[in-house]
Amino acid sequence: MAYRFLSSRVVPTSNRLTRRFLFIFTLSLSFTYLCYSLIFCSDTTMQSPSYEQHRCLLFQNVGGKKLLQKSHYCTMTRGDQKGLRDAASNVGLTHKGPSPSQNQSKHSAAFLNTARSTAARDQKANNNNGTPKFGNKKLPNAIIVGVKKGGTRAVLEFIRVHPDVRAMGTEPHFFDRNFDKGLDWYRSLMPRTLDTQITMEKTPSYFVTKEAPKRISNLSRDTKLIVVVRNPVTRAISDYTQTLSKKPDIPSFEDLAFKNRSLGLVDTSWNAIRIGMYVLHLENWLQYFPLSQIHFVSGERLITDPAGELGRIQDFLGLKRIVTDKHFYFNKTKGFPCLKKPESSSLPRCLGKSKGRTHVQIDQEVIEQLRDFYRPYNFRFYEMVGHNFRWD
Repeated sequence: MAYRFLSSRVVPTSNRLTRRFLFIFTLSLSFTYLCYSLIFCSDTTMQSPSYEQHRCLLFQNVGGKKLLQKSHYCTMTRGDQKGLRDAASNVGLTHKGPSPSQNQSKHSAAFLNTARSTAARDQKANNNNGTPKFGNKKLPNAIIVGVKKGGTRAVLEFIRVHPDVRAMGTEPHFFDRNFDKGLDWYRSLMPRTLDTQITMEKTPSYFVTKEAPKRISNLSRDTKLIVVVRNPVTRAISDYTQTLSKKPDIPSFEDLAFKNRSLGLVDTSWNAIRIGMYVLHLENWLQYFPLSQIHFVSGERLITDPAGELGRIQDFLGLKRIVTDKHFYFNKTKGFPCLKKPESSSLPRCLGKSKGRTHVQIDQEVIEQLRDFYRPYNFRFYEMVGHNFRWD
């Protein structure tokens, strides 16, 4: 329309060159107007970074600590900033008076106070909520209750590879030594777990502690129990070897194992001997738990076939068989299986130096005497659990 108006009144119709010039000029004006309109619209919907930086500097100046203290506004998200601007408008920041420069300090101070109160409220909420934590601390669903020097540490380390198992690394000794400390203390030791994960702990001395079965049963009759058993003669020698490494001045194995060796009288009061009388201890546990709730792991097969033993443990715990033979390799130096290195580590995971140590040499005649002593206990144990461990 502007083009027709100008061309009809200013320029003769015969002048084509002038008409073209006016056409281009008019078009450029329209294009310029369109660009300015777009820029204005985008500025009202999204403030530029320089605009936000100007607000930061403004608040710092108004706060009385020029360029030394950063305003809370500067650390807020854009959504929070918009909400704060809306809140500020309610306290008179959107001034429509004839002289806004006179009230700038007052309004900026009001805005700053609003920002500070918002920051204080957010900080208080964060302190009350705390940092979200992974899962909850629960009492154990499963406990490795025995036996000492049977392979309990290996079982714990191997089963912890499973993503649905979380376990304490140390032995809490709650049901034998620390029962008087209470359940809250016991629960506080546990790792955090999700509802779908199993919480575990191991304390091998539970198996030979008279009070332990009743205490665990009173806590939960649904607790699953794992017992790692081993040839009682080999276990006793291993037990003695460990004690000797800590107390080099103790009597010989033979002196501790027999009341009268010539008569073949074994000293059952010695803890290393008494632990291996598995059937006697199991009778105590069966007063409080059904046999179906106790799983027995062969300490010998744990060395020769760790994946097979771990598979049966996973079945007992109701877990998918994730820990398999691909997780193990045999360490010839230690004479014991180790876990292959995880992706996050440059080294494989083997048990500590105290595991797989060379046993003290014991006279073969002494070993035969102890085998004869344990044989009737072993047979009764096989019958009770329904499995022959072939120690004889």
